[in-house]
Amino acid sequence: MKADIHPTYHVIKVVMTNGTEFMTRSTYGEAGQTLNLDIDPNTHPAWTGGSAQLTDRGGRLSRFSTRFAGIGAVQKK
Repeated sequence: MKADIHPTYHVIKVVMTNGTEFMTRSTYGEAGQTLNLDIDPNTHPAWTGGSAQLTDRGGRLSRFSTRFAGIGAVQKK
């Protein structure tokens, strides 16, 4: 490997949206710096199974649904 081309790998503190903190190793910032998360697994619908709806106003999703409507896929009511 080439010398002096890789970022430094050091310990930082991560603060979740609910206030919990943990220490981890990262290349973010400087050693001892704090990373405050705006989105984390405790709040984001991708991890929590939230009820986010797909909104589409006649775009790709609508064209797909129209094109493949008759092949036995379950329709949303």
